[in-house]
Amino acid sequence: MQDTAGAATGLRERKKERTREALIDAAQDSFLRKGYDATTIDEIVAAVEVSRRTFFRYFAGKEEVALARATEFEHLFLSALRARPAGEAPLTALRRAGAAVVSEMDEGPDKDTAHEFLRMRSLIEGTPVLLAASLRNAMELERGMAAEIARREGVDPDTDRRPALVVTLYHAVMRVAMDEWTEVGTLDGAHLMRTIDAAWADMSRLADNGWTSEAMR
Repeated sequence: MQDTAGAATGLRERKKERTREALIDAAQDSFLRKGYDATTIDEIVAAVEVSRRTFFRYFAGKEEVALARATEFEHLFLSALRARPAGEAPLTALRRAGAAVVSEMDEGPDKDTAHEFLRMRSLIEGTPVLLAASLRNAMELERGMAAEIARREGVDPDTDRRPALVVTLYHAVMRVAMDEWTEVGTLDGAHLMRTIDAAWADMSRLADNGWTSEAMR
């Protein structure tokens, strides 16, 4: 009896996950075809053949479903960071956690993941309400990353600014690398990792060529 109940629970969970994924896919397809503002929740649920009530079981509204994939990657990153060995230096842990997430994206069953990521990134950046929400989420992610670095290093993030500084540095390099990657258009994870590594190499050279010197010219 317990095995039957467990199987039924597992089936329900898989069905719920399939419904959630179908709603995300339908929403993103409509956003990319018609635009965010022109897409309605009624159109999204009609594409999946579920009710509005079902939609709101999973998402608070259009904004949340539009950012669902980005939110998933943020959660993946935090999980990967928490899984890094305790002895790793903060920046090493951040870089290796990021590499693990990029690898997972590139090795997934959906070969169009990178193209979808790029198109949704462009949509978010071109839609003020989504851009504002994305920036809020990025701030929350940075706080979570800084809190995890502080925990790993045994410091208080409220009185020690180093966790926030190293996270800000990490994101700055990643943002430059991501912009370059999307502009070049070679949308695969291996090329992204090469671009990220090159950006970090340039960052490490800044201290050697005087660009970060405090001396006034």
